[in-house]
Amino acid sequence: MKYNELNKKSEKELKEQSQELRKELFQLKLKAKTAQLDDKSKVRAVRRDIARVETKLTELSQNG
Repeated sequence: MKYNELNKKSEKELKEQSQELRKELFQLKLKAKTAQLDDKSKVRAVRRDIARVETKLTELSQNG
């Protein structure tokens, strides 16, 4: 996900996406602990996507 893609989304959509990404991160961590995760770089990618969404939400809340 690119940061520019987030400009097109509303605050509600961003909050929903943040929740979905957090659920996905939880599932990935669970799989990693039980040795079922093949691609461990996916955890890092999801964490970065969450950070991008949260940054955009902060930006929206500061601008009004």
